[in-house]
Amino acid sequence: MPSTMTEPMIRARDLHKRFGAVEVLKGVSLKMDKGEVIAVIGPSGSGKSTFLRCLNHL
Repeated sequence: MPSTMTEPMIRARDLHKRFGAVEVLKGVSLKMDKGEVIAVIGPSGSGKSTFLRCLNHL
C-alpha cells in the first residue's frame, strides 16, 4: 500500500495541450504513487494517447 507521506512517482497538474486552434487536453491532473497501477479510460478522441505521450516526454 502506498504511503501518503512520500512524494508521488508522477504528478501532473492542470495539463493543457493544443494542436493549432484545437485544445485537446484541458486541465488534466494525475497523481501516481510508486507501485500503483492506473488505467486511462475514455471515449475515442478524448485525448488518452495524447496525455500518455505528454507524460512520456517528461
